[in-house]
Amino acid sequence: MRSTLRLLANVKPRYLEPFAPTGLTGLVTHPSPRPTLIYLYSNTLQKLKEFPDSSAYRQSVEALTRHRLQIVESQKPPGFEEWLARVKQAVGAEPDRFAQLQRKDGAFAYAARQEMDGSDNPRGEEWDGEEMTRPISHPSLTPEESAELLKREESNAKEGQEEQVWSAMKWENEPALEAEQISQIEQQIGAGLIEEVIQVAEAEMKLVDELHRSKVWEELEEKPRPGQWTYFERG
Repeated sequence: MRSTLRLLANVKPRYLEPFAPTGLTGLVTHPSPRPTLIYLYSNTLQKLKEFPDSSAYRQSVEALTRHRLQIVESQKPPGFEEWLARVKQAVGAEPDRFAQLQRKDGAFAYAARQEMDGSDNPRGEEWDGEEMTRPISHPSLTPEESAELLKREESNAKEGQEEQVWSAMKWENEPALEAEQISQIEQQIGAGLIEEVIQVAEAEMKLVDELHRSKVWEELEEKPRPGQWTYFERG
């Protein structure tokens, strides 16, 4: 099985090296597969709620996604509870500032990503971890308050004053899974390397958006001719 090839070295590593070759062309070892999959699966499930309950696509994808999410969440890396306590403490101190990381169901999730140079970018394209020196649309501010904040900053800039409205919002990455834990996830899901599983999850989340825009659960404008969807049957 391909998922075990990278574990067959003479001395098995406790952790997989990020960005090391996986044995598949163009696919390198993902640095944070667990939080990434949790983020992707959670968002997919949230998007599927916009589909009718009767949708066959929703029913099948929802069941598969919940199953895989349960498998991934069951594997908790060493030091997870200590990390979670630190995260809860940080969120509790400034809940409004961390609201950007909160899902609609109240849980916190992020798409983990690490650059080749070793720098962390926990939320990918959604948040780059840099200081926010300009006011942005924020859940705790009304449109009027946001406009006033922007006006005040522009006024200070004209006067040559710099006002730090938002300080850096740092998010500590989740501890890494051990190589054996990743292997167990791969075996239970049975869809190749965990990096391949991530690619499928990313594609599925995009597909959900596309199918929702197309409203695929609605009746066809042009009805199929009798027998159009009837294929060869056993005699």
